Amino acid sequence: MALWMEQGSEPVTESEQADLAAIAAIKESAAVELKEKGNKFVKLGKKHYSDAIDCYTKALNQMALSDSEHAVLYANRAHVNLLLGNHRRALEDAQEAIKLSATNVKAFYRAAKAAFFLGLLVEAASYCQSGLELNSENEELKKLFLQVNARKEELEKHNACVSKVVSEAKELASVIENRGYKLGKPMYRELIGSKKPILDKSGILHWPVVLLYAEVMSSDLIEDFCETDVFATHLDMMFSEDSPPLEWDKKHAYTRNAVELYYQVGSGALMSKKEILRHLLEGTVASSEALCEDDNDAEQSPHTIISASSGKWVKVNEKKTLHNVLEQPDYVIPGIPVFFVVSNQSNFYKDFTSGKWSSP
Repeated sequence: MALWMEQGSEPVTESEQADLAAIAAIKESAAVELKEKGNKFVKLGKKHYSDAIDCYTKALNQMALSDSEHAVLYANRAHVNLLLGNHRRALEDAQEAIKLSATNVKAFYRAAKAAFFLGLLVEAASYCQSGLELNSENEELKKLFLQVNARKEELEKHNACVSKVVSEAKELASVIENRGYKLGKPMYRELIGSKKPILDKSGILHWPVVLLYAEVMSSDLIEDFCETDVFATHLDMMFSEDSPPLEWDKKHAYTRNAVELYYQVGSGALMSKKEILRHLLEGTVASSEALCEDDNDAEQSPHTIISASSGKWVKVNEKKTLHNVLEQPDYVIPGIPVFFVVSNQSNFYKDFTSGKWSSP
């Protein structure tokens, strides 16, 4: 009987030929039946989608139908995989359908849809175009093609925006380095949030600056302290005669003539170039993107600046600019510049200047 024929051998007798024809007919009938059964399972809803896939798979395994009919089975299975969210499997099935039948419009649509969900926008657009060449009036393909193109434009705009932000952050990091400023890991995050310096068109840096009243650990924020500004200018505005006294300053010790500014001698961990770039990009559209692909931006090991007078306070000369202070070798900027305000008319002053007080 033909069932017992060796693989690769050709039927010789009429009986063997008849047996093979009968087997082929049975397998074809089974494949058609499985296909129809799969279609019914799809109509029954999500609970039966796995049954539909099983039927289509068994029908394909019969290897009894024509290429175009096999293409329909692959396209049908792609459809169910799309419904289940199995986008990679759906794309593979749709691609198999296209290989077997280059005129299967549904296969092109499902390939395009799966590619779209996978973020393969170029491929999705190509499948849409191929499908529309076969049927220019297919509404599903036309609608999907519009979605793909809209998403491509959106992504291109996003990438352009990310590129611009990263470029600006790299320029800002370079300027900070060239100024000789030492940028340390951010402290006082509850006060500064995501505030960053800004580089204006003239190449001048504008910093947000925190003033901490060491006696009570309250704070003020100067939103825009230009690096070329002298400290006296901002203190004159903050402690002018017209300014209301600080709410907690019951003895009115914090007057213009009495306040002094200090910075703590550097004892903070410096950020590497890559860490600085990450810091500058926090809160931007590029915060989750790959930041440094250039070999020149290789990660450096963070290290700590500790001077002989680490932890001590240095009085700020009010006639100096912010740049003059930030470039000091013993000052590490904790994310953004932070200065401590004390009054020489306060009882707290002696404790502070004698080193008996330390930042919490």
